[in-house]
Amino acid sequence: MRVLRRGDQGPAAAEVRATLAGLGLLPADPQAPPVFDVAVEQAVRAFQQQRGLITDGLVGPATYRALKDATYQLGARPLAYLVSSPVSGDDVLALQERLLELGYDVGRANGVFAAQTEVGLRTFQRDYGLTVDGICGAETVRALRQLSPRARGGSPVFLREQERVRRAGPRLRGKRIVIDPGHGGGDTGVSVAGINEADLVWDLARRLEGKMAATGMQALLSRGPHQCPSEADRAHFANDVGGDLFLSLHSDANSSPLAQGVSTFHFGTVTGNTSTIGETMAGFIQRELVVRTGLRDCRTHKKTWDTLRLTRCPAVRVEIGYLTNHDDRRRLSDPGFRDVVAEGILVAVKRLYLLGEGDQPTGTFTFEDVLRHELAKAE
Repeated sequence: MRVLRRGDQGPAAAEVRATLAGLGLLPADPQAPPVFDVAVEQAVRAFQQQRGLITDGLVGPATYRALKDATYQLGARPLAYLVSSPVSGDDVLALQERLLELGYDVGRANGVFAAQTEVGLRTFQRDYGLTVDGICGAETVRALRQLSPRARGGSPVFLREQERVRRAGPRLRGKRIVIDPGHGGGDTGVSVAGINEADLVWDLARRLEGKMAATGMQALLSRGPHQCPSEADRAHFANDVGGDLFLSLHSDANSSPLAQGVSTFHFGTVTGNTSTIGETMAGFIQRELVVRTGLRDCRTHKKTWDTLRLTRCPAVRVEIGYLTNHDDRRRLSDPGFRDVVAEGILVAVKRLYLLGEGDQPTGTFTFEDVLRHELAKAE
């Protein structure tokens, strides 16, 4: 679909306006003209902020999907697992959250009806004497609403996520890390003064891949040098290879040349549905890079981007500097600086698995320290 923005007119603009009105973000007015005006743009921004999307006031594929998803309520339509075209929506999210409350493992509550959601639903149906068809219809919805939750005091899916990290142990050997260099192929990403984001993050990914391989980790790149998979495809790749962590590398841009710094993102919604391990990993990376590079601290943030939402493993996206800022661009252009960034990310991964055991102050752990620690654990 084409991106809708202020000034656009026609059926698509009318559909967006009507959807926003149905969500209570615009006054309901059947006589409103089919125009994407200032009021619609402000409502889109409010919706994007609520949903953890990029708040730009534009309706692109991600925002349009989220708008459609928001119109579905649990019970309004039957839900089932469709392999070729998975169903998504707020009704799927409500189903997943309800099953998790009742103690059924459906994976991350991300609003997508995938195979794990079907397994959890079938188990629930079997346990409660319902027709075991993997379809959430009226009978299943009625049973879900009648039962009291078994799980209280935390999100079960993220407690399981924490337990998997604890059981994995402090050694890096054998851990499977998916490194996702942003953009690629014909999509150069941010391009300023002949410097392309896609080229920089590809080089950074290869440096990080080499350091991780030296520690015994399995480092897998989500794309080749001339490829640009969609965000969903990158997430599916991480799921297919059984990744333990997903690290997406990007550089940022802003209309103001004064904007600069590093920021990290993890899966999370404004309602509190957050990947605790993703948040922890984002915090480790953020602190290491700020201390090691001196880049401005733009902090960690919750988002629902597909690479964070659709991965089954903890996922973090790192925006390393602004190519639109002269100082950040100059530093990112230096291979030595990118090597420092790669070391910082590697150390952050090590910190995650150490769980505080034998750790060192931020910025002081080195690549050589990591290698020595791995050798000591092997003996």
